[in-house]
Amino acid sequence: GRFLLGYNIELEARRHSRETPLKFVELPYVVKGMDVSFSGLLTFIEDLTRRKDFAKDGRKRSETQFTTADLCYSLQETIFAMLIEITERTMAHCGQNSVLIVGGVGCNKRLQGMMADMVCDRGGTLCAMDHRYCIDNGAMIAQAGMFGLQFGSEDMLVKMEDTECRQRFRTDQVEVVWRPKTRGQHL
Repeated sequence: GRFLLGYNIELEARRHSRETPLKFVELPYVVKGMDVSFSGLLTFIEDLTRRKDFAKDGRKRSETQFTTADLCYSLQETIFAMLIEITERTMAHCGQNSVLIVGGVGCNKRLQGMMADMVCDRGGTLCAMDHRYCIDNGAMIAQAGMFGLQFGSEDMLVKMEDTECRQRFRTDQVEVVWRPKTRGQHL
């Protein structure tokens, strides 16, 4: 079967505990500066599920075998470690001591816990949004648009037919007009 995605990964990964630890399977870990690459992770995991040591039925018969839960746990730990690493680096470079977790993945308790540990080690604070506000980024996009209109200029207005979606749009290239010290600059 297909590998589980989204919230299902978290559910499978939650099977990990001190009493019943899951096996960590090493996965590609790619961090370069402030950039992460998840490219090829799903294919790598799908390839692992075709190996002889993958226990399809979820029952390990030897120490070398791994299950879907092991892969979900490993994927979650790997991706979150990458996110924590670049967040810590960002805090250091920008002189910040607080982190706000948003978006659908912001609901994940493991990510919140890992981020809280890192932020605490740096003497900072973590703000994890209520899950009702993490699921749909449409509200966050609308808020940013409202700030843009409120603090920006008329040239920020774009006709609907002139709008576009850019899948690889870099958020550090957005002019943040509602923060006075950054007006006219790209972050």
